[in-house]
Amino acid sequence: MKRMLVLLACLLAGGVQAEEFKFDAAEFDKKPFEFGGYLELKTERAWLNHDGALYKLNFYDRAASDTLDRTAATLKLDGKFTRDDFVLRFRADAEVRRDALTSERINRFDEAYLSWKPDPGFTLDVGKQALKWGKGYAWNPVGFVERPKDANDVELAREGFTMLAADFIRNFAGDLKTVAFTPVILPVSSQVNADFGKPDHLNAAAKLYLLYRDTDIDFTWLGRGSRSPRFGVDFSRNLSSALEIHGEWAKIRDFDLRSVAASGAVTSERRNVTSALLGLRYLTEQDTTYILEYYRNGTGYSEHQTRDYYQLIDNGLAQFQATGSDALLSKARQLGPSYARANPGERYLYLRASQKEPFDIVYFTPSLTIITNLDDRSYSLTPELLYTGITNLDLRLRASWLSGKAGSEFGEKQNARKLELMARFYF
Repeated sequence: MKRMLVLLACLLAGGVQAEEFKFDAAEFDKKPFEFGGYLELKTERAWLNHDGALYKLNFYDRAASDTLDRTAATLKLDGKFTRDDFVLRFRADAEVRRDALTSERINRFDEAYLSWKPDPGFTLDVGKQALKWGKGYAWNPVGFVERPKDANDVELAREGFTMLAADFIRNFAGDLKTVAFTPVILPVSSQVNADFGKPDHLNAAAKLYLLYRDTDIDFTWLGRGSRSPRFGVDFSRNLSSALEIHGEWAKIRDFDLRSVAASGAVTSERRNVTSALLGLRYLTEQDTTYILEYYRNGTGYSEHQTRDYYQLIDNGLAQFQATGSDALLSKARQLGPSYARANPGERYLYLRASQKEPFDIVYFTPSLTIITNLDDRSYSLTPELLYTGITNLDLRLRASWLSGKAGSEFGEKQNARKLELMARFYF
């Protein structure tokens, strides 16, 4: 494997020779070392949904509770060291989270990689980095080599994967202004990128970017390996200074969907699936920003399949109360990462509205986010207040309400509503 990576690096570097010399004055203004980060403190209270299947699953062997309090402290450090054509970048993450159910500590590098840029048209990156593929705001169907976003907190920094990646960039005169090609090699073993998929694979992926007639277009691809093969396309275009439209489309071959019946019987279905997203961003003259997206999740569960899972939990609770056996509940917990993940359904609508400095209150931005499951009509409603008027300090107050009938995604969540206060100190 090491020989293959070295050979690929040599081949990629060979393409640099043909690009003509370009002078970039900004290169002479760079500091050799840059360092920063922030400390975030967060406290939240959740009001529990006693009728929700996920509450029953997590509390069936615990004392009943009406609320769940959680505290969290997060330290994020980022920096880069530049020398000649090389740049070493890192993002470190240290977190402590505590509530009545769990206590969790995280110490890791979200990113740590070395970049070599001998020419403005070529970059070679080696190490752990977080790629951002796709044009969607809340979801990215074509993000084949990255961890999924949290649709309720899309700006949250994500952990990357260890990989070898390159960028070839060429600019032209005419309708086609820019072409960029990004090949990626992503190894998976029991020690490296273990959560990406099946181990013992050297995964190949690529992205081709075009700027054609002021439209950004990407073609993405991931070969068969730790995950099933897939390919996709995305676009983004500004129709005016106030209106932007974007979309994504992805085809996944041989996707394996495991589902469970209310009886506990697990079945696996392999099929080709399609995911798609279409959205827009609109800025009004009053500085109100609207983001609207429709998402079709081809890898998601149907309304009938999610109802079966929730019914399994109800059946398991009845079994536990009658016999003391938690066999069905244990099976439900094993499948929890698939069913209880964020947005496991098939069709969603996302709407976010944010207002910059209303009533002339400077540094103040209120916003409202609604995520709706279009199949079962359940939804989450998240208002937020953000204040940045104190130097190097962000203050955010956020609430969320979940609503839905029995058997629906948001109606069966553990929480009914939540209130969160966050303070973030930058340095």
